[in-house]
Amino acid sequence: MIHIRHRHTERFTVVGNHLAQHAELSAAAIGIAVYVQSLPDGVSVTAKALALHFSEGETTIRRALNELERAGYIARPRIPLGGGKFATRTLSYDKPGCVPEPKPKPKPAPAQAPAPAFAPVTPPAPSDPQAQPQPQPSAHPEPPQPPTGPASDLLARLRLADPRLMLSAGDVQRLAPAVQTWLSRAATPAQITRTLTANLPPEPVPIHHPARFLEFRLGHLLPPPLPAEEPRPPGPAPLVTCDGCERAFRSHDPDASCGDCREAAAA
Repeated sequence: MIHIRHRHTERFTVVGNHLAQHAELSAAAIGIAVYVQSLPDGVSVTAKALALHFSEGETTIRRALNELERAGYIARPRIPLGGGKFATRTLSYDKPGCVPEPKPKPKPAPAQAPAPAFAPVTPPAPSDPQAQPQPQPSAHPEPPQPPTGPASDLLARLRLADPRLMLSAGDVQRLAPAVQTWLSRAATPAQITRTLTANLPPEPVPIHHPARFLEFRLGHLLPPPLPAEEPRPPGPAPLVTCDGCERAFRSHDPDASCGDCREAAAA
């Protein structure tokens, strides 16, 4: 075997050889583990959801998930929701036994010397009539204008369906072209909203990166374009009445005569 290497600069996942070359996991388990590690937080990875992506059935996928749980690559604790209800949360480990890295504490800003109450201002020279005072930047800049259009409106309204799908104006602007592609393929706004909000995690479970979550669904669940409509076969000619004998016959020429009248006229 000879490797033909390619250096990825975007949309790639780093996987350890302890998983890729695992001696006890099945090929299905290794493939599903790599796929799960490539997904953003908040995506459903139940056997039913994974069966929509892979050609294997739910039984094979459930067996592979059990393998990964025994090997320590996933954990599925049950979370109480209150009222005797529970939800299962899936935790994916890049390496068995790894723990989340603590977030670094922000360093305190270095002390600065106090600025004078009034900074000296040099007025323009009287001999220079073009000298004008420069406008100072506003302390409160104007917020950017939110994007508009059917795709942007659909993305902005997703938080009405689920508050966890709150998007910033920048996220809406970035995801709007993907939604526009759905609309160009004859998908209705109701169909797109239903696809983006279906099978979300239970309400107590947060969606840490809603923009990445929606970007994944918009890319992986994109419907194909509608096939071109086949031309309809031409219908029969309409009925017309012969001016000579008032006989009805079919013809595309409204002023045509029937066959008998044409023969009589020719004779």
